[in-house]
Amino acid sequence: MSISFLCIFYLSLQSIIIIVTIKNMDFDKLNYQSAVSREAEVSAAFPALMRKVYLWMSMALVITGFTAYLVASNYALQELIFGNQAVMWILIIAELAIVFGVSAAINKLSLTMATLLFVLYAIINGAVLSMIFLVYTASSIAMVFFITAGTFAAMSIYGYTTKSDLTSWGKILIMGVIGLVIASVVNIFLKSSALEMIVSYVGVLIFVGLTAYDTQKIKQMCLQAPDMGETMQKYALLGALSLYLDFINLFIYLLRILGRRD
Repeated sequence: MSISFLCIFYLSLQSIIIIVTIKNMDFDKLNYQSAVSREAEVSAAFPALMRKVYLWMSMALVITGFTAYLVASNYALQELIFGNQAVMWILIIAELAIVFGVSAAINKLSLTMATLLFVLYAIINGAVLSMIFLVYTASSIAMVFFITAGTFAAMSIYGYTTKSDLTSWGKILIMGVIGLVIASVVNIFLKSSALEMIVSYVGVLIFVGLTAYDTQKIKQMCLQAPDMGETMQKYALLGALSLYLDFINLFIYLLRILGRRD
């Protein structure tokens, strides 16, 4: 597999994972009323759950970044992962299996097991994501990371503070993600730089929107949480996974636009 093919395939994989996570992050099955209409009835567990969401998300980003740097700094690990198609496919299948498993079986898993799987996913994602160090300069990766962090923070704050109901964004954004997957796969064969740029700009817009949408959805869930029990903490973990994926995808699309190739 060439690095360019891997980059495109990786983006398609992450986009598919986003769809799976959004579809399974169905907080409505907890039978809560709309939090938008019940702002006055704030759960006592709300602040602690929101802190856990962002703590878990930040932890996963640190683990992913550290793993990516470690792999990129070790030639033997690079050869093992990118020089061996079997290893690469094992990692890709493992990523899909973990997210499918965690999001679909969140009610059956213990909080400890769900957390360990989330950490494992962050490690595997970091190993695969280390490919960017083979394509882009370290300085441009650092620059884009900080741009991503600022953009993500701004949109997450918007999603958290806005009084507008962003529910209607959900289906549109999911359709947009599906469109990104199709366009990315088509461009594997077309190899069009123009289409690549169009997909990248559209990808940024979609994941900027998803950041706000997911933040509001998670806030609504935490506002209605009856307690800090294990069930609600597991849903907070699933919310952290969703925001983590939004950040990673936004970072990759911005890197394709702003990154300087090595």
